[in-house]
Amino acid sequence: MAVASPLTFLTPLSLKSSRAFSPLGNVSNCSFALSNCGIKTVTSLVLGFNGSTRRRSMSVRASFGSRLEESVKKTVDENPVVVYSKTWCSYSSEVKALFKKLGVDPLVIELDELGPQGPQIQKLLERLTGQHTVPNVFIGGQHIGGCTDTLKLYRKGELETLLSEATAKSTQG
Repeated sequence: MAVASPLTFLTPLSLKSSRAFSPLGNVSNCSFALSNCGIKTVTSLVLGFNGSTRRRSMSVRASFGSRLEESVKKTVDENPVVVYSKTWCSYSSEVKALFKKLGVDPLVIELDELGPQGPQIQKLLERLTGQHTVPNVFIGGQHIGGCTDTLKLYRKGELETLLSEATAKSTQG
């Protein structure tokens, strides 16, 4: 089976018990999804009681999670400044106020107003950036960090440069 390259993501999947694969019932299952271009290849490594292993692979169409990931990446790439926020978060409010002070109108996505999709996006952002908190700030398609990181860039005089470059980049393309 051929898988389109380049492969861009390696994501652990949690699967139900694999006891059906072994007559002894002492089996563990480890799976990974390699996603690219809407196709996932799922490879399972089945470990038997005696240490033997078997591999199983299958391709499936893109899941809701991969479509959500594509949507988040497209949003970040197509907008000069994106802030994933929550309406009640004081750190999010601080970042939004800073951008307003600087005359920047970021795309603000209030995760707590998105219903069940909000927590899904926050988990996806954590997987993509390693950051599980809000605000989650992107400038020029690059992850900047949270409130502390954004304020640190502002105090060092680097935030305005990033914002200018991102704005120029978005008006050219």
